[in-house]
Amino acid sequence: MRERLGHPLSALFFAFLLTGPWVYIELTGGPSAYGLSHLGTVAVSGVAVLGASFLLAWGAETAEKDVPRAFAIAVLAVLAVAPEYAVDALYAWTAGANVGTPRGAEAANLAVANMTGANRILIGLGWSGIAIFTVYQAKRTRDPAVETRDGWLADRVHIDRSLALEIVFLLAATAYALAVPLGGGIGILDTVVLVGLYVVYIGVILRGDVEEHEEHVGVPAYLQEFARRHRVAITLFLFAFSGAMIYTAVHPFAHGLEELGQAAGVPPFFMIQWIAPLASESPELIVVAYLVNKARSTAGFNALISSKLNQWTLLIGTLAVVYSLAAGQVGTLPFDHKQSAEIWITAAQSFFAIAILTNFSISVREAVALLGLFVSQVAIEYAIIQTVADPARAEHLSILVLDGYTVVYLVLGAVLFVARRDELRGIVRTTATTIQDAFTASDPAVDQAD
Repeated sequence: MRERLGHPLSALFFAFLLTGPWVYIELTGGPSAYGLSHLGTVAVSGVAVLGASFLLAWGAETAEKDVPRAFAIAVLAVLAVAPEYAVDALYAWTAGANVGTPRGAEAANLAVANMTGANRILIGLGWSGIAIFTVYQAKRTRDPAVETRDGWLADRVHIDRSLALEIVFLLAATAYALAVPLGGGIGILDTVVLVGLYVVYIGVILRGDVEEHEEHVGVPAYLQEFARRHRVAITLFLFAFSGAMIYTAVHPFAHGLEELGQAAGVPPFFMIQWIAPLASESPELIVVAYLVNKARSTAGFNALISSKLNQWTLLIGTLAVVYSLAAGQVGTLPFDHKQSAEIWITAAQSFFAIAILTNFSISVREAVALLGLFVSQVAIEYAIIQTVADPARAEHLSILVLDGYTVVYLVLGAVLFVARRDELRGIVRTTATTIQDAFTASDPAVDQAD
């Protein structure tokens, strides 16, 4: 009996079982047809997201046998954050369909707020939290990527050096994002530049070799033993099914959390910027925690950085396209001064986070700095919203806080880049060689594995 329960098929069955109630509810009328409370909807959809996250992770690990690992992780990252794209697209569409009206202006601001919130959560909670969790779990997993060092919070997680490619593309997107507010909105030029960066990145990693660098265990190892045509079909099914589950379940999950938060007195705008993105980012964080638990922290960080790259390029770039389609003409998604400040602090946080990774590691101390800056800024803003009665004064104070944290992030990032300028030059040289090999060599050999 114990052997049967430990068989990979049992794990697959259990993961599918977690999604079962949500599948049934979706196919038979949705949560409203059963009179589910917000808490009930959050519970059922949240369990489905959990099951789908495991299926998505297993699909990505299985795919590593047939495609470059970086590409498998990029697909995982896109599917895991697909709900975030859908939420932002909805706000961008509403803004385009109501051009020149207060409703359109509010929707445009919400699109930017949701996008910046999601990006800051991914680094502020995702990168920092997973780094701390990896070091903690290393006592049990003996993760070779974790280095124990003397000193205050000096233990560190080493990341894959092949991530030089992602670091450079992310730095380029971050540098461009700093200029986006100067144009008064997100326009088609921004789409061309940011989406173009991601297309070039995908083109490079697709040219990478498929190599086996480690033995998988559990479900991925079992599935990789199938004949190639069956294995590819199973992998595609896992990607499609888990993507559909995440796409359909995360929206009700996020909405349920928003309603519960508002019932507890949390302002709606704050919910849309922070709680909804946190819910939509949950599949990604679950997948990475799963990888860390298997002592695959390098693959986990690959997924986190890939997610940041696609959100910081595709997510921003597609907003102008959706807005223009809804408006019926090429246009620029507008936003107010507050959202300009939000974009700047998001780009500054990214700048600081990239500087941390230039030596291909992140220490507990650096993770705590990322986490502390993120949490303290959100907490201060929340306190302002709750205590300052005048909306105009509250917004003014909030912008001052955002600008202050932007300066802190930029200064810290600049100090690290100067201190690690040799590492940065090495990363740029490595990336230039990788790109050149990908597009000029007849048999490219770009190693993108752990």
